[in-house]
Amino acid sequence: MEEAALDALIDAGTAILGIEVEPQWRAAVRMHLAISLDHAAVVLEAPLPDFLDPAPVFRA
Repeated sequence: MEEAALDALIDAGTAILGIEVEPQWRAAVRMHLAISLDHAAVVLEAPLPDFLDPAPVFRA
């Protein structure tokens, strides 16, 4: 993903969450976002059979 697209995601996410990213942090945030998106793409590529059920959710 290009820097401009990552910056747009950062701007949108921080606006929705109401947080600020210091200018000196922007490069690190961009890098971590790119890594997270790459990992998500790998997970989405894994085929899942239709017969699998989701794992149970336990609440206390």
